[in-house]
Amino acid sequence: MAAGSFGDDSGYEVAIAGRSNSGKSSALNAIVRNHGLARTSRTPGRTQAVNLFELEPGRRIVDLPGYGHANVPAAVREAWARLMDAYFAERRSLVGLLIVVDARRGFGASDESMFAYADARGISAHVLLTKADKLTRNETAQALATARRVLAGRAAVQMFSAESGEGVSAALGALEAMLSGHVKTPGDP
Repeated sequence: MAAGSFGDDSGYEVAIAGRSNSGKSSALNAIVRNHGLARTSRTPGRTQAVNLFELEPGRRIVDLPGYGHANVPAAVREAWARLMDAYFAERRSLVGLLIVVDARRGFGASDESMFAYADARGISAHVLLTKADKLTRNETAQALATARRVLAGRAAVQMFSAESGEGVSAALGALEAMLSGHVKTPGDP
């Protein structure tokens, strides 16, 4: 989608963003309980446009392009950055941001850029630490503690696994709270 052509801007929408290969599309599908909604792939960087999915009239979730280590030319990454700048600057209906982070990898500079977008817009952010099913109990506790320390209250954070279903209900609750204007306090699960 080209800048300025994001479609209907009425109602409320929550964007979902994450590094390529963080499990963003799988998380989106699990949260909305529609496993064919967002395309998943073993190839990072498959989401290359801003995709709006209407959950019900006036309530949308927006699948943003993956960022980070996608195997694409620099010119394409620059175009994605311009697209993100335009999206975050233009969307009046944007009320929240789900940021998907692979729990095994932690936060990167691109994730910090997403927090900057959220801060600039004054919208809440909720972090999903994905692929929790691939961690031991100790690794899970460590990943969550590290994330809380890094976030320092800037966003709520939770463990999540599209594979096992861990955290799906909590993520759906966070999405619904953002779409209804009843946002949880940062740091709450």
